[in-house]
Amino acid sequence: MSDLKRVERIESTPFQTQPAQNVQGWERIGSLAGGVVMVGKGLRRGGVFGLIQVAIGGVAMARGITGHSSAKSFLEKSRQDMVNARARIERAGEELSRLKANAEAATKTATVTGNDSLKSPKAGV
Repeated sequence: MSDLKRVERIESTPFQTQPAQNVQGWERIGSLAGGVVMVGKGLRRGGVFGLIQVAIGGVAMARGITGHSSAKSFLEKSRQDMVNARARIERAGEELSRLKANAEAATKTATVTGNDSLKSPKAGV
């Protein structure tokens, strides 16, 4: 037998997959219209500031055409991470409250024998 490794087919790469649309409706239309206006103003203005305005307008137009905003995606992911962290903290708080209640219940039923193991340790231990 040969020592050739089996090659698995890669269905898609990150550059081939289309990102999910996260801009819809009026927000998408507004981005497209605002981008067109900014590109027009930047072309009329000229110079470095006009070029910057054209670039920003182009990004807004691309956002409106594709329906995807990387910045919005990043912010949504950050917000979801914060919600997950809050849920974990709340679960930890509930667990701590349960442990405290169990400890209090255990101390109510415990009896003290008066044997101080530091002063009189058990023999053979």
